[in-house]
This record gives sequence, structure tokens and C-alpha cells, in this order.
Amino acid sequence: MHNKTTREQIVSVADELFYRQGFEHTSFADIAEAVQISRGNFYYHFKTKDDILDAVINQRLTNTQNMLDQWEMNGETAADRIRRFINILITNRRKIKAHGCPVGTLTSELAKLSHAAKGEANKLFSLFRTWLRHQFTELGCKKDADDLALHVLTFSQGVATLANAFHDEKFMRREVKQMEDWLDSVIANKYKGR
Repeated sequence: MHNKTTREQIVSVADELFYRQGFEHTSFADIAEAVQISRGNFYYHFKTKDDILDAVINQRLTNTQNMLDQWEMNGETAADRIRRFINILITNRRKIKAHGCPVGTLTSELAKLSHAAKGEANKLFSLFRTWLRHQFTELGCKKDADDLALHVLTFSQGVATLANAFHDEKFMRREVKQMEDWLDSVIANKYKGR
């Protein structure tokens, strides 16, 4: 097996296990067994679990940036892109109900552990915040763009947490609809102010 392929498999499997089981409760053995490689081969690619965590965070940042870039290239309006972000909750509802938000759960766990990588994991939220702020600025809400971006992030994390706690898809769909209605009111109020 080519080294790059093995490394990518390790990162992919570790990402999934960190999400489902948590970083602290995932061992080298868990990852090696899931990838079906020997521990020696495993250590060739990663010396510590923190090295794997760094690779997982970097992969998540890359994947998230690629997703956001793709949304920008699709030619949708800023409002459509924000709606798409809000609807991530519905798109990923099964995983969220089972394990929570992958970004929120990882950053919370690393914060509880006072782990050195918590700042790197927080970059995922910063990436979303910056992107959402740009979308609201494009909508003409420059003055309030950062507050609006944080509101959307707060909403999405709250819904993901409660959907995971209660395993209630109806709640999730209702909240997403309310957030879409809120976005429509922000847009309508912006156009009234012109």
C-alpha cells in the first residue's frame, strides 16, 4: 500500500473515531485495527495521538474550506449560501442526532482536556464565522455582519446539541425553518432600510 494512501486512511478513520467516540476515548489500537495495519506501520506514519489529531484538524479545515469555496463557485446569492449553511443541520441530521456537531464536539472536548490543540480546532469555528460574516456583508449588512454570523453559529450549535440530546428530528426541522424565516426577515428589513 502506498504510504500516502495509508496516511490518508489513518487520518480519515481517526477523524470518524474521534467524532463517534471522542478524542480521549480513541486509542492508537482502535485506529490501527480499523485501518487494518500493524502498530509498527502505524507508528511509521504517526508517532503520537496528538500528531494524528493535528492531521485530523488540518484535514477538517481543508475540507471545510473546499466546501465553502464550492458554495461560492456555485453562483448562488449570499442569502442562498447562508441558507445552505443553516441546512447543514438537516443534511447531516442522522450523524448530528447520533453524535452531535463534529466541530462542536471536538472543540468542547479539547477545551475540557485543556489540550494544546484546542486553539487549532477553534479555527474551524473561525473559518465559518469569517465566511458567514462575508456573506452578510455581501447582503448589505456590513455593520452587523459579525453579530449576524455569530448568531447563525450560535443557533446551529444549539440546535445540534439539543438534537443530539433529544434525538428529535422534528425539533431540528422546526428550528431550521425558524432560522430560515429569521434570515428572510433580516433580508427584508435590510431592503426596507434602503
